[in-house]
Amino acid sequence: MCQLLGMNANTPTDVMFSFTGLATRADEHKDGFGIAFFEDRGLRHFIDRDGAIGSPVAQMIKRYPIKSEVVIAHIRKATVGSVALQNCHPFVRELWGRYWVFAHNGDLKDYHPRLHGQFRPVGDTDSERAFCWLMQELAKAHADVPSVDELSCTLRELLPQPARHGTFNVLLSNGQALWAHGTTKLWSVERAHPFTAATLADEDLSVDFAAHTTPQDRVAVVATEPLTTNETWVPFEPGELRVFQGGVRHGRCG
Repeated sequence: MCQLLGMNANTPTDVMFSFTGLATRADEHKDGFGIAFFEDRGLRHFIDRDGAIGSPVAQMIKRYPIKSEVVIAHIRKATVGSVALQNCHPFVRELWGRYWVFAHNGDLKDYHPRLHGQFRPVGDTDSERAFCWLMQELAKAHADVPSVDELSCTLRELLPQPARHGTFNVLLSNGQALWAHGTTKLWSVERAHPFTAATLADEDLSVDFAAHTTPQDRVAVVATEPLTTNETWVPFEPGELRVFQGGVRHGRCG
């Protein structure tokens, strides 16, 4: 299956170190990749049908310190849908005048939700169908952009529905927060002062975060598998939704 990477921080932060670790795993997950960076109300979105190991686009991302408060990345191992640019995650839609970004790891069996609004899939993946359905249902539930707490409550009601059809590990953001939902494999780590050094699990690369941060910085990272060997990654419980805002886990609802 595919692999996910999400980052949420309280100050614009680059994701080169974590993305390098994710891209190393693209030897197996070679059917495309994508990454999206929220910047204020804008969005930088890069996708490529080539794998992240050999893609020139991925090489640029590894070396270009784009700073963002929310990042979602995905490396694809195709199970549903052809190997094509339109099937590369993360997918993007607009709702309430904001960009929404979605990436999914897993398979949904016999999943054909009724789509009757403005949100329709361009490709032929179960993932994009689920995203369109989520956007449709959010638009029905709220007349205008709600608070992060209200969105979290609504998503706690909606996400279990496609999850009944199979594996539904998901990253979702509108730039205000990062929502992460796990049914099988998903882990998160939170970094805060005093920052320490970290070493990638899949590549001989380390970084001393203390040299690149301030005592006020907070960063949360979510991944399908822990990306580093010397940090405390916390696994998701089946069906758990975690919300990260300002680099901190945000647990309120309502």
